[in-house]
Amino acid sequence: MVSSAQKDVHCLLFDIFRFEKCILSVIRNIKREKPVAKLKYKLTNDILFKMLFVRNQDLLKRLTAAFLRVPVIEINEFTVTNPEMPPEALGEKFCRLDIKMLVNGQILDLEIQVADEKDFRERSLFHWARAFSSALDRGKGYISLPKTIVVSILAFPLFECEKFHSEFDILETTRHERLTDKLNMHYFELPKLPKNVIENDSGSPDDFNLWLALFNAKTEEDLEKIQAIGGEIMKKVVEAYHYVSTTDEFKELERLRFDASCNEAAALHAKAIEIAKSLKTIGKMTIDEIAEATKLSVDEVLKA
Repeated sequence: MVSSAQKDVHCLLFDIFRFEKCILSVIRNIKREKPVAKLKYKLTNDILFKMLFVRNQDLLKRLTAAFLRVPVIEINEFTVTNPEMPPEALGEKFCRLDIKMLVNGQILDLEIQVADEKDFRERSLFHWARAFSSALDRGKGYISLPKTIVVSILAFPLFECEKFHSEFDILETTRHERLTDKLNMHYFELPKLPKNVIENDSGSPDDFNLWLALFNAKTEEDLEKIQAIGGEIMKKVVEAYHYVSTTDEFKELERLRFDASCNEAAALHAKAIEIAKSLKTIGKMTIDEIAEATKLSVDEVLKA
């Protein structure tokens, strides 16, 4: 026979059980009510990237110091040499919205690249060569050419290694003697960033891991976490991001870029159709081979 005390204990346990279920239900509802807010525009958007940092050159200077691994107070000379971003340039096929700077007598070229077009190694070397050679003033000797540094932040993997940061110089193949210190190239591959890249970070705004995490941010929650760790500097960057990404100027430039990419895609498709027609007329390739060569579907080749 169950005593009165045992009944009281059973009732108490039942009440505790119901209370726990109620708490769990509230937690689940809170989680459902607050979905993760994905960023409409990531900081890897090159238009947003250039607008944000050209307009906030104090933040750009911080970013530059982080990548060069020097205290920001040691940067005495700092000039952005290509601050302009003409709307008509966004329609050009080879438009690149890099930021070129003179930093303590050195040339620094900073670029964001999202799409893997399979030629980025050669492309980045070409842009280094152009920046380096164009710095030779008339009447001066080659020895006067400045050190030229290219920093590329990539939204795709480029090298077959696990490291997210690769640095290149020109070295002799056996004794590793440096030919010159005037070529220096850095590649930061965002997909290779470890998830905990900033968890053990000191929180210093001059730490490039923190900046890379910012460029790799995908949600508002990511930005909040970076702000909490990076303090006032990261708060200013996030505020600048939110402001620039909502301006009419940015939205218009983004529209122009989108229209240009659509027009380019349509032109390339039309060219592929013409090539398919020619190949069908020649008659030396099968329909499947023509489709493979032109990147068209079999139906498109048949209709060409």
